[in-house]
Amino acid sequence: MTIFIEKMEKIIFRLKCIKSFQVFTIFVRYLLGIAFVWASILKIKGIRFEPQSGEDTPFGSLSHPLEAMYRSGFYCDFIGWGQLIAGLLIVSQIFSTLGAVVYFPIMLSIFVLTTAFEGPIFLKMTSSMLLTNVYLLLWDWNKLKFIILNNPGPYTDQNMDFSRKKIWTHIGVVMGAVVIIFRIISTR
Repeated sequence: MTIFIEKMEKIIFRLKCIKSFQVFTIFVRYLLGIAFVWASILKIKGIRFEPQSGEDTPFGSLSHPLEAMYRSGFYCDFIGWGQLIAGLLIVSQIFSTLGAVVYFPIMLSIFVLTTAFEGPIFLKMTSSMLLTNVYLLLWDWNKLKFIILNNPGPYTDQNMDFSRKKIWTHIGVVMGAVVIIFRIISTR
């Protein structure tokens, strides 16, 4: 197991040294974060996820649990605020590791829901989002291994100068604000 982890860490470090992977990771953070921010506003505002009520749909369909979540009120708000916080943390770039950790259980539960209720279109989207979230968790393995491993070894900051530029944080904050404002205005 230790040999596998050491090899994985070397591969991740090599990838972090490649500028195109750094850009890809920044882009992925924006994409996942904005997707969660976008989806969260509907839940926070108490707007149905689907345009029609799912109360008359068959019990095994995806519309049924979505309707139940909508009617629960508090649970829908809770998920919405969780998505908003996770999304904003990820796009911030500074707190992206924390955002990816917060994002994971939310995304995993959404993935399990779409798997259990056979939502084929949603299943492709949620599985892609979950795998991308796993990519972000692996990208930040050097920070997260201290939570998982008994003897993680010394910490090494692997962020490259390009990834550390403040412009990525500024872009993320602006993108998050624009999406929130646009989504609130568009759902009036």
